Amino acid sequence: MNRLIDKIAILLICIMSLIMSDSFTEPVVIAVAAVAASTAVQLLTGTAAAAVLIVCASAACGMIPTAFCIMPLIFYDALWEKKWWLAAPCALFLTRADSLRAGQIMITLAAFAVAVIIYIRISGLEKTVIKLTDLRDEVAGKNQQLAEQNIRLAQAQDNEIHLATMKERNRIAREIHDNVGHMLTRSLLQSGALIIINKDEQLREPLESLRDTLDSAMTSIRESVHDLHDDSIDFRKVVEECISTVDSRFTVSLDCDVSENMPGNVKLCLIGVIKEGLSNAVKHSKGDSISIIVREHPAFYQLMLEDNGSCSEIRESGIGLKNMRDRAAALGGRISFTPSPEGFRIFMSVPKER
Repeated sequence: MNRLIDKIAILLICIMSLIMSDSFTEPVVIAVAAVAASTAVQLLTGTAAAAVLIVCASAACGMIPTAFCIMPLIFYDALWEKKWWLAAPCALFLTRADSLRAGQIMITLAAFAVAVIIYIRISGLEKTVIKLTDLRDEVAGKNQQLAEQNIRLAQAQDNEIHLATMKERNRIAREIHDNVGHMLTRSLLQSGALIIINKDEQLREPLESLRDTLDSAMTSIRESVHDLHDDSIDFRKVVEECISTVDSRFTVSLDCDVSENMPGNVKLCLIGVIKEGLSNAVKHSKGDSISIIVREHPAFYQLMLEDNGSCSEIRESGIGLKNMRDRAAALGGRISFTPSPEGFRIFMSVPKER
């Protein structure tokens, strides 16, 4: 739009030169042709056709001297094409310069100067706009990177807080178990002993009531400790720690997609099977890669552990496979072992509690 407005201003100056001609028809035809040529050059900018139009319009000044009066408009297009020398043929009008009035030549030269000044101003402005646009894009990109980094930092802080919370829960559970739990156990034994040696029937009922109260407290403490311990288990972190202990000749991949509210007994079952599976792979597999996939489905949890070592049969002599079967059975789950020339696969599913 700015370029169009500038060309209109240059055209108005050129028309001031054209109206000084003696003829009426020739200036009108020249102005219309020049506007058409300038429009075509702008539409075809950067092409060979645009360059040809500029050269032809410039060369016309040698045959029609009045065409020189409109040349600033064409020259302005040549400047935008970065090929100002394409307008050089307009110098041919000098061979018939006496056909133009001095005033026409002066106004036309002034229009040339205006075209150069406008081009320098507008091209400088466009360069500034391009720089500002690039700077804006760069700032936007850095802001996006900064926002992503802030998110990562926030997540890292949340993870640290979560781990610290779980460690504190684990410590509290251990303290309760080691101190309060032992004290309650000793109190239960003492109350039971008192009931046995007591010969006063009036004290029997209070002692039995005391024993029941202590037993209820012991059950409550045991459940609380169990819940605290379940919450303190970070399943993924524990699995990654198990992977870190695997022999360096194995490349272990983990694909874990489970929610944070997985029950503690399920966590312990899956972790136990994964530990045993990794241990068996290190001992017996001749492969070099292990894949672990843990998935949570609407009705059950699923585990698949597979190595790429050739295995033709299952040896039932050890207790490892039996332990894994017992873990799965304890939660009502199923586990299968599949040997093949491509490797050994453990597949287990554990139903969710209803």
